[in-house]
Amino acid sequence: MAVTTKRAAKPATLELLLRDIRACTLCSPMLPHPPRPVLAASEQARILVIGQAPGARVHASGVPWSDASGARLRTWLGVDDATFYDASKFAIVPMAFCFPGRGASGDLPPRPECASRWHRELLAHMRSIRLTLLIGQYAQRFGLGDAFGPTSTDTLVRWREFGPAVVPLPHPSPRNVAWFKRNPWFEGEVLPVLRERVAVALGR
Repeated sequence: MAVTTKRAAKPATLELLLRDIRACTLCSPMLPHPPRPVLAASEQARILVIGQAPGARVHASGVPWSDASGARLRTWLGVDDATFYDASKFAIVPMAFCFPGRGASGDLPPRPECASRWHRELLAHMRSIRLTLLIGQYAQRFGLGDAFGPTSTDTLVRWREFGPAVVPLPHPSPRNVAWFKRNPWFEGEVLPVLRERVAVALGR
C-alpha cells in the first residue's frame, strides 16, 4: 500500500494534534491488531523519552512503558511511577505509536509511518524540553542523524559527546541482560550522570 506523505494543516494546539494522532489509522493494514496509539505529551514536559514502539503488554494496557522494560527504565532514571507518568514532567513519544507485532526474535521494528507523518509536528509543540533520552537504535538514528555510529553500542560508548541535553540509552528490555553484563561501564558511568541530569531537568 502506498503511504501518502502529504501533511494536513498543523492543528492550532497540541491537544488537537494528540487527538488526531490517537485517531490515526495510517498503518492499520500492516498491524496485527487494530491501531491503539500510545504516547504522552504536554507543552510543559521537561524530559522527552523517545523509544521504539509499544510492546504487546503496553498495547493491551494503553499505558506507555507499563512492562518490565518500563520498570527498569524508571530505576535507571531514579523516578517513581507518579513522576514518570506526569505528562507535565515526561513526554513519552516512541518512534511508532502502535504495537508493530512479533517477529522471529522479538517485536518487529517500529513502523516508519509515524515518524514521517507526526514526529516533527508533535515535537515542535514541546518547547520546554531540557533533556532528551534516545532509547534504542531507531530513536538514536532519528535523534542523532549522521552522528549515529555503525551500531547502537558504538553510539552508546560515545554518550558524552552528545552534550548534557541528549543521552542515548540501550533498550531496557530483559532481552538485553547479556548486553548489560558485557558492558558494566553503562551502569557504572552512565546511570549516575543520567540520574543527575534527570533531577536537574525536573528542577529538583
